[in-house]
Amino acid sequence: MLEDLKREVFESNLGLVRHGLAILAFGNVSGMDRAQGLLVIKPSGVPYNRMKPEDLVVVDLKGKVVEGKLRPSSDTPTHIELYKAWPGVRGVCHTHSPYATAFAQACLPVPCLGTTHADHFHGPVPVTRRLSEQETRKNYEANTGKLILELFAAGPRGRLPPKAALDPRGTPAALVACHGPFSWGKSAEDALTNAVLLEEVAEIACKTLLLNPKAAPLPNFLLEKHFSRKHGPKATYGQKK
Repeated sequence: MLEDLKREVFESNLGLVRHGLAILAFGNVSGMDRAQGLLVIKPSGVPYNRMKPEDLVVVDLKGKVVEGKLRPSSDTPTHIELYKAWPGVRGVCHTHSPYATAFAQACLPVPCLGTTHADHFHGPVPVTRRLSEQETRKNYEANTGKLILELFAAGPRGRLPPKAALDPRGTPAALVACHGPFSWGKSAEDALTNAVLLEEVAEIACKTLLLNPKAAPLPNFLLEKHFSRKHGPKATYGQKK
């Protein structure tokens, strides 16, 4: 199964370039093998056009490299924090895609202004607070992951409080202030898909606000209608299995 995961992670990393979400060596995708407690991730600083499947690095949830000759992505501790908190997550993606990153640098969430957004995300895509100087100097990457978890109020074992405002399953992405977007999903491929969708809705929101800076958020009844018909228990989108 680990070999299958490596192939999926490799193709998902190449998907970052294919979808215009990454240049040079920016960004990374990882995938998690829950049975073995191991994750596969892109090597640090290796350009996509030179990366080979055997360059991928296998790491445990303590950050120890168990397979691979290269150093893992510098963002590995961020991925690990998300995997440890959310057992249902098996893929994490980080990009510096232009529109989503612009919102992150502006320290603004991506607002839900229309049904395209509501089809994919259950409300605005949130943005973290800024890291403190102390959090930046020590355990920077792990603290980046903890910033994301703060948004979703992830408790022990990923449990959410009864009245949590955000659910990482309904909003599978977040913006790290002054940094960029992270997304996650049921697989590496799913995490990549959510990154693609995030960039799309961020671009649409940016252009909408240029046309009308006072554009109102989508009414909640319309948000719920569009999200639930695609993701709810009685979803009507697509074909029956």
